[in-house]
Amino acid sequence: MKLLRSERFPAILLLAAAALGLLFANLPFGPAVLDLSHAHLTIPGTPLDLSLAHWVSDGLLAIFFFGVAVELQYELTTGELSSVRKALQPAIAAAGGVIVPIAVFLLFAGGDPATRDGWPVPTATDIAFALGVLAVFGKGLPSPVRIFLLALAIIDDIVGIVFIAVLFAHDMDLGLLAIGIVLVVVFAVLSRLDAGSRGARVAIVAAMIVVAVAAWVFVLLSGVHATIAGVLLGLAVQQSPGMRARHVLEPWINGAILPLFAFVAALVVIPQVRPSELSPALWGILVALPVGKILGITLFGWLAMRMRPRGTAPTIALPDLVAAGTLGGIGFTVSLLLANLAYAESDAIRDQAILGVLGGSLIALVLSGVIVSLRARHHRLNAASS
Repeated sequence: MKLLRSERFPAILLLAAAALGLLFANLPFGPAVLDLSHAHLTIPGTPLDLSLAHWVSDGLLAIFFFGVAVELQYELTTGELSSVRKALQPAIAAAGGVIVPIAVFLLFAGGDPATRDGWPVPTATDIAFALGVLAVFGKGLPSPVRIFLLALAIIDDIVGIVFIAVLFAHDMDLGLLAIGIVLVVVFAVLSRLDAGSRGARVAIVAAMIVVAVAAWVFVLLSGVHATIAGVLLGLAVQQSPGMRARHVLEPWINGAILPLFAFVAALVVIPQVRPSELSPALWGILVALPVGKILGITLFGWLAMRMRPRGTAPTIALPDLVAAGTLGGIGFTVSLLLANLAYAESDAIRDQAILGVLGGSLIALVLSGVIVSLRARHHRLNAASS
């Protein structure tokens, strides 16, 4: 369990799962694996009828987003984003890390109505991978740099959540959504009950699980993407039990849920075509993730440092901002989800967009490993000579 709570191993596991999914899809038995992922699993007596792939992306991934939201709640209330002063610089840099990748993507794919809807895909940063790279290569980076990178990745998560909630709701049923929100409120109230005995605590936890599942069902049926239920529950839960729940769930999220999602999402057949015949969506994402993120985060981060008001966090060197930009280009988990949502109506474009996410994230992963290690070495040498 300790290994699954670390920052390094889950990132390696996630990358291995994606590589395995891509490999399986392109082996002779690939069609059988793809058919299995599309097989439907229905719960009798309920309207729940989802493919296995959707049970993973809509169901299990909601647990991941619950954990993300609990962490967001902590950071927004008592952590690194708890005040405007703390959040200002990483927020401005994160804005650049959203705006510039969108612009880069649209340069490649904006002229084609079939591909332009993928503009949210290269805006995400995979916090698990970013922290994994920091853990492996970032020994010696000063605390302000680490805090800036963490805050940047968390703000990117917020942006990704907003995109999922706003852009990919379909045929929304406001009545069902209202019931889901009421259940989230009930969940919040239950988390704040003062249980005097162990039996009462067990009963409250059991009731919270039942209410959480019911809230997920109603959000799913309302037309809003079901992972938003996890976000709402994570933001609503009282912080102390929420952090305990996140601690319990963390090994399962890192060791099972995220690798399974990465495997299923990467089940893509590599098209046997010339590069010129590939979709603009692939090229747009492939370039926008590493290049757009580096340019956007570095430029806007530099501007934020130049404009910082008195009393804000200390300035961060330009090379450290470049390191942050390379880490931001590792889209992976949320980018894979956004690619599936943006191109849900076209399997061919979706598959190529996923290849763009995998390729762009891999480029950013390699670049960030090199640049972060160089910056960490630089800071270690400075510390040793001072």
